[in-house]
Amino acid sequence: MAVLQFREALRDAIDEEMARDEMVFIMGEEVAEYNGAYKVTEGLLDKYGFKRVIDTPISELGFSGIGVGAAMKGLRPIVEFMTFNFAVLAADQIINHASKVRYMLGGQASVPIVFRGPNASAGQLGATHSVAYDSMYAHFPGLSVIYPSEPDDAKGLLKSAIRSEDPVLFMESEQMYGLKGEVSEEDDYIIPIGKGKIKREGDDVTIIASGKMYHVVKQAAEQLAKDGVEAEVIDPRTIKPFDIEMVIESVKKTNRCVIVDEAHPFGGVAAEAGFLIQREAFDYLDAPVQRVTLPDVCAPFAKNLFDIWLPDAKQVIDAVNTVTYRN
Repeated sequence: MAVLQFREALRDAIDEEMARDEMVFIMGEEVAEYNGAYKVTEGLLDKYGFKRVIDTPISELGFSGIGVGAAMKGLRPIVEFMTFNFAVLAADQIINHASKVRYMLGGQASVPIVFRGPNASAGQLGATHSVAYDSMYAHFPGLSVIYPSEPDDAKGLLKSAIRSEDPVLFMESEQMYGLKGEVSEEDDYIIPIGKGKIKREGDDVTIIASGKMYHVVKQAAEQLAKDGVEAEVIDPRTIKPFDIEMVIESVKKTNRCVIVDEAHPFGGVAAEAGFLIQREAFDYLDAPVQRVTLPDVCAPFAKNLFDIWLPDAKQVIDAVNTVTYRN
């Protein structure tokens, strides 16, 4: 195992796939000469040249459309957004074209494209830069949505995303690019899309979280263990397809569940996962499923308000205490 930063794991995945397949290229704002806004693409321009590492204008709709067209012609674009908050401008190409091409053409064409970049909040950047879009894109047929939490998952899943024959949205937390973790040194390391992972075993409660929220849950689980509550922590890794089978098996063991989601409560991943759990495992639940989400209000700029707005370990512990009747 090698210890890499999150950004380095992403870079290794892109580098390996570009070396393996000359149809793979990357495009986006500042990915080439500046080495990437978050240095994910550092060194790739020198290695692969301007034809495969392409700086674009600040025009998300335009270069996303170029990417979709290129994918339909047999290339494998990786489209980097400086943030998915800006990628709302490209939603027409992602939702109305990339996701529907295979269906509308009766399977005569596919769109093997990856849209990737930071998702959700990144500190004091205000309301327009702090939205989690994973549940929005997961709503639409034809799109896979990946939201990894650790460098190892990031590398293995990004390689799978680049090889997918259908469009994938690969979402990263801006606050995690410097996160270090062990990454497999296995040749051609691949993690299948749609497979979650139990990252901490326990018998008392199942807690589900992805992206930045996984680390909040990890902190909460450590504190709960000191209080005699052993939480089983599941990282879905892929938002869609969601590994509900793994979750149900865990809930059958623990009989309780808390879902933590860095999104607003209405229509989010926590809402869908909670419905699926109560539909598939109702007879095993000893308490209603609880969820910890953002409040139904935009992100504040002031740090003291932002810290209250974002889910934290205390909120997770309170939710666990509710389902275990410890309150």
